[in-house]
Amino acid sequence: MILSEHEKAAILAELAPTGKLRFALNHGNAVLVNPGSTAHAPSGVSVDLAEAFAAALGVAGEFVHYSKAGDVSDSVAANDWDVCFLAIDPLRAQDIAFTEPYVAIDGNFMVPAASPVREAPDIERLGLTVGVTRGSAYSLCLLRESRRATIKQYDSAAQVTAGLVARDIDAMGGVRQAMQAVAAANTGCRIVEPPFMSILQAVGTRTGRPLAQSFADSFVREMKASGFVKEALERHGSGNLRVPASAGV
Repeated sequence: MILSEHEKAAILAELAPTGKLRFALNHGNAVLVNPGSTAHAPSGVSVDLAEAFAAALGVAGEFVHYSKAGDVSDSVAANDWDVCFLAIDPLRAQDIAFTEPYVAIDGNFMVPAASPVREAPDIERLGLTVGVTRGSAYSLCLLRESRRATIKQYDSAAQVTAGLVARDIDAMGGVRQAMQAVAAANTGCRIVEPPFMSILQAVGTRTGRPLAQSFADSFVREMKASGFVKEALERHGSGNLRVPASAGV
């Protein structure tokens, strides 16, 4: 992506009015931020994309760290970040302008091994109680679409897992990759197929910043077309995930 110095300055004036280009990093998404990576040495697909984003504008970026996605979206009004990496959701889109998605992540249910649930629609049919992490994309989806199932929100994925192990809930919803590790550690649990949703991850900027949004859109399209996203996913152990094609490609 080649920009003139004038174009870079105009984008940065709108995108980072504080003079710093701040990236919100969601450590709760194990697919995009590597588990165990710290605020001092973050790593993962989101980190790689943030560094490439800043480099395209000729500036250094800095990270603002969050433990879960809901904390990122809830902090829009506080003006604590300029660019985020979140799943697209209509509620979030009221305040965040999203690019097209750069990766699709499966959202699945996990249940006790003896559960009568055999496929995702059984959760709704049986009117079960599902635990989710508050503010996550899958929690927003389930809260919006569930009619018979009860959605119980927890403050962290660890609390949801504890609720399932203690049988306080009938199932938990979450990102497949994260739950595979939980299922491996809790042999009395299993993941339900097929996924109940596709979680479409995108780059987000604040609404009302058209130059920033246009740049972010172009950036994501280029990162997908060049193979950067796919290579980053493979490098960080998620090469099996789908990179959605851009419109018209």
